[in-house]
Amino acid sequence: MPPSIEPRVIGARLKEARRSRGIIQETAAEQIGVSRTTITAMEQGLRRVSPVELMKLASLYGRTVNELVRLGEPVEDFAVQLRSTLGQRASEEADLSIYVAVFQRLCEDYFELERICNAPMNRKYPEMYQIQHVEPEGAGEDIAMTERNRLGMGDGPILHLRELLESDVGLRIFYIDLPSRVAAMFAYTEKFGGCIAVNLKHPEERRRMSIAHDYAHFLTHRFRADIVRLGQHQRKPAHERFADAFARYFIMSPAGLRRRYNDLLQSREGRITPADLCRLADYYSVSVEALTRMLEELRLLKVGTWDKLVGDGFRVREAQNMLDLPGHRNTEYPLPSRYYYLAVEAFRRGDISEGQFAHFLRLDRRAARELATHFSTQFDLTEGGALGELPLDLGNILQVTRGQTG
Repeated sequence: MPPSIEPRVIGARLKEARRSRGIIQETAAEQIGVSRTTITAMEQGLRRVSPVELMKLASLYGRTVNELVRLGEPVEDFAVQLRSTLGQRASEEADLSIYVAVFQRLCEDYFELERICNAPMNRKYPEMYQIQHVEPEGAGEDIAMTERNRLGMGDGPILHLRELLESDVGLRIFYIDLPSRVAAMFAYTEKFGGCIAVNLKHPEERRRMSIAHDYAHFLTHRFRADIVRLGQHQRKPAHERFADAFARYFIMSPAGLRRRYNDLLQSREGRITPADLCRLADYYSVSVEALTRMLEELRLLKVGTWDKLVGDGFRVREAQNMLDLPGHRNTEYPLPSRYYYLAVEAFRRGDISEGQFAHFLRLDRRAARELATHFSTQFDLTEGGALGELPLDLGNILQVTRGQTG
């Protein structure tokens, strides 16, 4: 154990790791053969942990020894803030605490790589927007347009949303395994800044909406952690309605979408088909449902168009395959690109071992070496539904709202 690590720091890390696993002090003491008061003294930094005890506790808590003895102060408020959003049900808290711990460890590792490479995150945070006493959907549109202008995005599609918010804002965005009903988690600390974990199992268009949704929370309630659950509210509270509106307007600028739709309508002689919707959704990297409902909201398509399509047997994935569209498959890496660059750079310079490099990447050593080769040759760190039997008529003309083509 490095002698420079204060017992207080290791104790705080042990306490955070134990709590993240939902283990009480009595259980931890029993597992490693000491008294509960000994565990208490360790966590308070009043008693130095022996190497054997440290190895046993690391194994019990699902951590590596390096994680527990690394330099730097532990961040306890991260998990505490997120845990406060879990709700009252003990089973839910126990289930999600595991994912909160994974999220926190990724943020800690990202910060550690920045320290090793002397490359801190460049934060370009705007002042928090005030949305009290205003209509949520209107505020969502206004702030989305303001942010688009601030970031110099114009009114076109956002091709690389995750990379944009990392490089031009300074957010840390990870894709991790989460329960299906959990879309994303957001946390903020002074040390890490804004951090978002998005459900890796969701399709890319759903992940983009989740990122934009949590970006809205960052812009307005930066110090309030959030766990976004799908279908959580029968009637959504104002702050969730705001975030939903911000997400769709941020990803699909109304001005740009209206112009492109009207150009398409002109070229189609006033007729729009389901195939056109699929191609337009692909252009914006959103789901066909989100695109269609946005067009309904803008009164460019008749309200109820999406529900009618579904009722008539329209199946998105089958349509995308027929049109040879990618369908936004999950092709992105789980960790941010900059995270990989930092890890490769630290490994290349000899600042971390191969084992540490594999740990940072959450891969075995062989896969880590292969990924290192890919990122080393491609980039430079300094540059920093279901199919069915019903036939699809993609040529069917949809009913548009007249008077909106000017």
